[in-house]
Amino acid sequence: MFVQSRGKSRLAGAAQIAALIYHAVARNVRKRHNNALVAILLNMLQIVVFVLVFYFLFVVLGLRGSAVRGDFLLYVMSGIFLFICHTKAVGAVAGAEGPNSALMQHAPMNTIVSISAAALASLYVQTLSMFLILLVYHIGFTPIEIDQPAAAFGMLLLAWFTGCGVGLIFLVLRPWFPLAVGIMVTIYQRANMIASGKMFLANTLPGYMLAMFDWNPLFHAIDQARGFVFINYNPHFSNWHYAWWLGVVFIVIGLMGEFYTRRHVSISWSARR
Repeated sequence: MFVQSRGKSRLAGAAQIAALIYHAVARNVRKRHNNALVAILLNMLQIVVFVLVFYFLFVVLGLRGSAVRGDFLLYVMSGIFLFICHTKAVGAVAGAEGPNSALMQHAPMNTIVSISAAALASLYVQTLSMFLILLVYHIGFTPIEIDQPAAAFGMLLLAWFTGCGVGLIFLVLRPWFPLAVGIMVTIYQRANMIASGKMFLANTLPGYMLAMFDWNPLFHAIDQARGFVFINYNPHFSNWHYAWWLGVVFIVIGLMGEFYTRRHVSISWSARR
């Protein structure tokens, strides 16, 4: 009652929110390990293991002939990078601090800052890991050549964006169905091991198999990314516009649901569980 409140300009308010998101991003990056560098190295190790596993899987199953003409390891990495970026974004946003978190008791913290920080921290770690892995591969093994690097990176951002949209839907449902949402997130992430289409090209699929995958926005992002990475591949059965608009719809529905949930959620909901 003895503190005189002073109105802030929009610019000052935006700067305060940006600073808050920055510190929340740093906190999210350090969640896996106290040392941010070690957290990034652990993520890089996970990606390298994924790449090697799928590389040997292609070799053992004799699927190298189905890949696009060019650097085969780059073909594998182009799918793995987008797959991990998408699934990590889903997990990060779905696991962000909700309205009944103790962290929300500290003003000016709010759920939008928490969601934004989780999403940006995931993007930061995955992007940095990808660039470092490509740098090591380019310098230490063989020079890589990407046909349209800016557009290919745009598909990585699209995979992250759609992952944020899906994760936001799960985040909204989590206070209402906490156990079921945890299971659904795991099922979605595991299903994308196959449904993402990172192991094959859309142009090589027969029509009846294409219908099994073209619902997935990640499938479209990966196939379009390979069209931008390799000059010898021109995707005909995927469309990045579909993934973009589906991500926009998920974000809009998720924000509407988050606003409704934030007004009705109570800490006592979890007391009986």
